[in-house]
Amino acid sequence: MRIAVVSEHASPLATVGGVDAGGQNVHVAALATALAGRGHDVVVYTRRDDPDLPETVVMAPGVSVEHVPAGPARPIPKDDLPPHMSSFAAYLARRWAAEPPDVVHAHFWMSGMAALTAAAGVPVVQTFHALGTVKRRWQGDADTSPPERIATEAGIGRRAAAVVATCSDEVAELRAMGVPERKVSVVPCGVDLEHFRPEGPAAPRSGRPRILSIGRMVARKGVDTVIRALRRVPDAELVIVGGSPDDEEIGRLRLLVTGYGLAERVRLVGSVGRDEVPALLRSADVLVTVPWYEPFGIVPVEAMACGVPVIASAVGGHLDTVSGSGILVPPRRPYALARALNDLLARRALRERLAATGVRRARERYGWPRVAAQTESVYQALISGRLGRLAVAEG
Repeated sequence: MRIAVVSEHASPLATVGGVDAGGQNVHVAALATALAGRGHDVVVYTRRDDPDLPETVVMAPGVSVEHVPAGPARPIPKDDLPPHMSSFAAYLARRWAAEPPDVVHAHFWMSGMAALTAAAGVPVVQTFHALGTVKRRWQGDADTSPPERIATEAGIGRRAAAVVATCSDEVAELRAMGVPERKVSVVPCGVDLEHFRPEGPAAPRSGRPRILSIGRMVARKGVDTVIRALRRVPDAELVIVGGSPDDEEIGRLRLLVTGYGLAERVRLVGSVGRDEVPALLRSADVLVTVPWYEPFGIVPVEAMACGVPVIASAVGGHLDTVSGSGILVPPRRPYALARALNDLLARRALRERLAATGVRRARERYGWPRVAAQTESVYQALISGRLGRLAVAEG
């Protein structure tokens, strides 16, 4: 099968950790590689954001990345990209007229805009990764999304041949947007089970109980909630991974740490390479991730795969991944988080039970070979005309 993957702002080659680089980059890279491992030819189309980038890069056997000229060849915040999507679509239309793929899989709403414009009869599968309705609900006036995003997403959902939701919570949101249920399948994000596993080295640590937070440094990730909770978790240390020293959110968090007198118990590490993440996870007593909302949330699944207990906010994808294998708390509630942390850190048997349950769930549900097989089944159903009802794709 010839598969075209469109990921306009999230290059699979990008370094993870910037404001607009995160789980989608990892998802696109790993899914493309896993699909190629099943014998498919995959081309990923992403926007050129550096004039020195080659036109095409071979990322893995069977996977190439094409850098699409759309707007100036420099980094642009993703919320400023819509005016350049017509150029992106025109490039895709030319490429696909010459070499039509069997199926197109668009990731994020602007990719869907471009893909549907260019597809010319080729079936388009849409994965949103995040929905404007949810972002607006939680961020309100702080939401920087283009004003047309919500209406455009609803139109994309109705026009796409299929929509792949990453969690059950997203299905309800799509239904409310008017996306026909028969088009929607649920396929989760995956984790590299060879990379993230309990066995392996652990990063050095102090003698204190270690709480670990990993993610992009944006307010909605709720890292400030973890800092506020730490005031009521005596003796524990908090290691925060992600972002760069000049990030606005890092500055805000540093002020919070200083103001609460927690400087001796909080380390802001900044961004680290993907190869360093498993060792950091294994060094922790608990991974905490309490965003206001979370379309899926790959970090808790990576922690579970490493045998690390997870405390997460009861939102979005966490309701599928962490429920029953970790501890869920309300978002933006530091007192509730502190209670959960104190209880978990005081109970070794509970930590061991959650660790074992998490490893088992990660291995059973979230390995990339399984996720690729589920995704492939959506493609095959489209091509054969069998996609006709809401279903969780089976591997």
